[in-house]
Amino acid sequence: MKKTIADALAAKGYDKLTPVQEAVSDPVLTGADMLVSAQTGSGKTVGFGLAIAPTLLGDGDGFERASTPLALIIAPTRELAMQVKRELAWLYGPAGAVMASCVGGMDMRDERRALDRGAHIVVATPGRLRDHIMRGSIDLSQTRAVVLDEADEMLDLGFREDLEFILGEAPDERQTLLFSATVPKAIANLAKSYQKDAVRVSTKAETSQHADIEYHAMAVSPRDGENAIINVLRYYEAPNAIVFCNTRAMVNRITTRLSNRGFSVVALSGELSQNERTHALQAMRDGRARVCVATDVAARGIDLPNLDLVVHAELPGSHETMLHRSGRTGRAGRKGVSALIVTPKVRKKAERILGMAKVQAVWGQAPSADAVNARDDERMLADPAWSEAIAEGEMEAVNGLAAQFTPEQLAAAYLRLYKANRSAPEELGAADAAPKPREEFGASTWFSVAGGRKDGAEPRRLLPMLCKAGGLDKDDIGAIRIQQDESYVQIRDESVERFLAEIGSDMNVEGAKLTKLDRAPNLGASSPRGGGAPRGGKPAYKGSKPKGDWHPAGPKGEGKGAARREDAPRKPRTKKPRSDEQAAAPYRAPRENLTETHEGAVKPRSPKGAGKPSGKPGGKPSGKPYGKSGHKGPPPPKGKSNSKKNQARNAAAKAEAGPRKPRTKSNGPKR
Repeated sequence: MKKTIADALAAKGYDKLTPVQEAVSDPVLTGADMLVSAQTGSGKTVGFGLAIAPTLLGDGDGFERASTPLALIIAPTRELAMQVKRELAWLYGPAGAVMASCVGGMDMRDERRALDRGAHIVVATPGRLRDHIMRGSIDLSQTRAVVLDEADEMLDLGFREDLEFILGEAPDERQTLLFSATVPKAIANLAKSYQKDAVRVSTKAETSQHADIEYHAMAVSPRDGENAIINVLRYYEAPNAIVFCNTRAMVNRITTRLSNRGFSVVALSGELSQNERTHALQAMRDGRARVCVATDVAARGIDLPNLDLVVHAELPGSHETMLHRSGRTGRAGRKGVSALIVTPKVRKKAERILGMAKVQAVWGQAPSADAVNARDDERMLADPAWSEAIAEGEMEAVNGLAAQFTPEQLAAAYLRLYKANRSAPEELGAADAAPKPREEFGASTWFSVAGGRKDGAEPRRLLPMLCKAGGLDKDDIGAIRIQQDESYVQIRDESVERFLAEIGSDMNVEGAKLTKLDRAPNLGASSPRGGGAPRGGKPAYKGSKPKGDWHPAGPKGEGKGAARREDAPRKPRTKKPRSDEQAAAPYRAPRENLTETHEGAVKPRSPKGAGKPSGKPGGKPSGKPYGKSGHKGPPPPKGKSNSKKNQARNAAAKAEAGPRKPRTKSNGPKR
């Protein structure tokens, strides 16, 4: 390791490197391309700084005068790029490195001037770096190392073309490092295309995701989601906490709610300018704010020193996103908590995400108001102020209070003042921490009912009919299976005798004949059409349309593609009957968009909206289209025609019509 780099680590208090830092700084890998998979918070920023140091510094311990960039560090977001720049600034500070950044949202002219002055290391986002390359404001001819940080996230955000363009413009003889939390097929293909004999580096931390993070899945009722967030923040009272949302609208909603409840809160979303986002993060770092409400993209890669709590106000879309969210805490050996707010609607989704992430979460309810108050009492009594000696300057005020008030009054006043500075917790409704297992129906007898799907039989009709006629409760009836020609009903053995006595010996219920079966019907392995709704009697189908939570591709209900609600079945589509007038009307064959003229000739119908010409050159259409009902076509042409054929036809028409009557007042004006 270079002396200047070792001095920087010592000054920062590094007495031991993390596993990923030790792996990539191995002297055997000096100058080699690497594909590194390491979880967030494992110290990979310092890791790739150590990995490229021999390539950048060569045989010396310091940099020469800055000119064209020697290294490119590419990150997916502005916040992560600026964070990487801060980390590398202290790491390479003793070596005399000059840093520059090229990120979206900043003044491009300032960045160009910084590049013109010269920089050893440039930290950039893909889109802005490509702009500088295309404008010719950055020279990559001397670049020795390229690092892609959070490569998987850059591909997810759609930066593949930008990355391929940048890597194509960089010199072929370079060291290329790809750092990624996961290594999907897309990352492997990118490494294969733009790296040479890359060494695959993975650490032990990869096998156990986020060992320093304690996951809690908190079940809440549908209406208590936001209240649970308040109680979680109050229960843990973390120095810094992030609340993740999926949309900007939700960020604004939660931010307003927390601010109204007295939390010192800032927001991070894509609609904010870079300056606003920088101020928000700085407020978190210097203690002016303790809660940050953010979207996934806005909070990608941010590193806060005392971030001990991550709250998932809305579940992410994938397990990778959940791991990236949770990775904001539990960094560099610190312990952290990741809390998922789970309503009954997204319970299965939460289980699926945790299972795919290979994370063991503690399931339970969100902290209640009593739990928050009890935790406040613990923190109050654990405060070191109780054991500190009274200072000389405080003695006079202490004696005055002790003489004026009783111990009970002093304790009550202290307790009120302590709680006045904290938001009161919310009262939460009851929520099941785990789904209740379904009870076994037990011994039963099957009955067949005349009439099936073709007769309109449905479980929701059969259930009340059988309960009313047989004196049963809905718990006495198990599964109902609707077939094409008949239906099958399962009745508990304890209730069969009463049922038979109620319906009588004719075994007839509202015109439907019932037959007691000796064994369960053999319905095959087909899906429970029209039935399948055990015990509750709600149909899984109406006709052949799926309803409820059943779907050919698996359970739905978390978003797009959710099944239709039970209480709003789709009505069968029927053909609208023809009216009596339509039925009596003679069949009229289509004339293929043609219309008849007054002479009987056939010509194409005028375009829609076109009217007959006014007869004047350049005149506008009259707006009366041909072909209307009752219209016999345009009037005969007036005046003399240049065509002898037309003249002869007009003469024949006049002769057939006979002599014209003279115009009089009685027969009106000439038309």
